[in-house]
Amino acid sequence: MRLTIFRHQDVEVLQSIRQSIDPNTIASSIFLRTWDFEIDPCESPGTRFLGILCSFPGGNSSNRVIEINLEADGLEGFLSPILGNLRELTLLNLSKNKFRGPIPESIVNATKITRLMLQENYLSGDIPPGLKNLKGLEILDLSRNRLSGPIPVGISSLRSLTYLSLSNNELAGRIPDMTGLWQLEKLDLSNNELSGNLPELPSSLRAVFLGQNLLYGHIATIDRLQRVVQLHLSGNRFTGLVNQGVLVLPVVRHIDLSSNRFTEMEVKKMTSKRTQLEVLELQKNRISGRLPLNLITYKNLSSVNLGHNLFSGEIPTEYGERVEKGYWRSLYLDNNLLEGSVPAGLVNSTVSGSLARNCITCNRGIPMCRGGQKPASDCIGRG
Repeated sequence: MRLTIFRHQDVEVLQSIRQSIDPNTIASSIFLRTWDFEIDPCESPGTRFLGILCSFPGGNSSNRVIEINLEADGLEGFLSPILGNLRELTLLNLSKNKFRGPIPESIVNATKITRLMLQENYLSGDIPPGLKNLKGLEILDLSRNRLSGPIPVGISSLRSLTYLSLSNNELAGRIPDMTGLWQLEKLDLSNNELSGNLPELPSSLRAVFLGQNLLYGHIATIDRLQRVVQLHLSGNRFTGLVNQGVLVLPVVRHIDLSSNRFTEMEVKKMTSKRTQLEVLELQKNRISGRLPLNLITYKNLSSVNLGHNLFSGEIPTEYGERVEKGYWRSLYLDNNLLEGSVPAGLVNSTVSGSLARNCITCNRGIPMCRGGQKPASDCIGRG
């Protein structure tokens, strides 16, 4: 076969990709088995070079490899060190395989790439700082690997990013400034070892997942995320106040601030304004005081978890009414310092929830009382 110099370069990379993979993992049913280098990858029949897409320019321009998709093929091996020589590549999807070793530095030379998906492998080492050169990148998913080191500061220059997931790795250090990512809609950095204060985040975000890290300080900057729908900050070391601006974000539906060190929460009474909040998770914090009565004014709220805190006083009758009328389908108030009797609306309720491990006069025949209460010695001066 006669190839132009550019397509010859593409073929060399494809050959290198195949050579970097353990041949014992190339099953007869997967795409890589169809790669036959005796023919031109870009002029092969439909049964050859599956997983490869080429461009078809007019004139005298040569056809080039623009997409490689070998997702979930059970491949084992290393990523080719010359991957970046595919200069016209726009999509690389090698996710859900068993690739190991580093992400090759050469990838930063594939400057036309818009979607880079290497998630769910065994990749290790640092994230190449040269990724900042991939200015057209829209989707970057390196999640569920074994990557370590810091998040490159230059990532903030990827102004076309809409989706960034680096979750479930071993990344450490601070989250860099990302305010320049003005098109970013989903950010997932959960399950790493990231530390420091919560930085200001892009106002374009609709989903934020920063749970299971070592982040600390206050979360006052969150109320600027006026487009966020899902907010997950659980399993960190955030402290202080959950301010009312967080709960009244205009389109937020799910807030998870559980397993932190918050000590206060503000709940604004909603009157004319209707919020979208459906799920509120604040369990396993250190919040004290009375249960917030204003929660009943959040008309779309259906799931509330305030368990494992330091709430005291009686359970508002209105909480029982929200459950009895079917508005709240889940209510967890267990492991607090609550006292008094069970509101009538909770006595016969079979919704998901618990009042266990408080100081309540709570008959064990009541479904939500299963698990018992605190010993009397822990409830002295209460009830």
